Amino acid sequence: MTVLPLRPRLAMLLALGLVVAACDNLPLIGRDRGPSARPPVQAPPSATGSRGMTLAGHCDQREIDGYAENARLDLRNGTVHELSWNIQVGRRGSCRFSFDQFRQTHTDPVVQLLARNGSGCRLMVWGDPRRITLAHASCATFCSPGVYDKAWPVMFDPQSGKCADTER
Repeated sequence: MTVLPLRPRLAMLLALGLVVAACDNLPLIGRDRGPSARPPVQAPPSATGSRGMTLAGHCDQREIDGYAENARLDLRNGTVHELSWNIQVGRRGSCRFSFDQFRQTHTDPVVQLLARNGSGCRLMVWGDPRRITLAHASCATFCSPGVYDKAWPVMFDPQSGKCADTER
């Protein structure tokens, strides 16, 4: 085995670091979205809770690669009155959730709905000043086979009720 002197090794490591840094800025179009490609999800609040949280939300957006979401959430004082959420995972399939398939089990610190079918699927809602997040856990039975791990949470702007800007 040949060992390079220190200077060429450092130059090679620096070049490799530059290549990795450049690849980090490439767009996701045409690449498979894994869990690391999901938008950042804020952790549920521990001090403020969701009691009193109100939102008349409708987020409907589609990306050029076929990923889309259409979510309606009517939340008044921490109680869900309407929920309809469809997630399209490119051409692979979709996940669909509707209010009549769930019952609300918690209002604080996180709003939680549990699936009536006994699957253990939970929908959770929490917020901070920048966004209100609707997320899912253990819900593969509500999705086409093989797409659940690619289904993102949806985030609403608490002021407008529309899709939140995930870049800020």
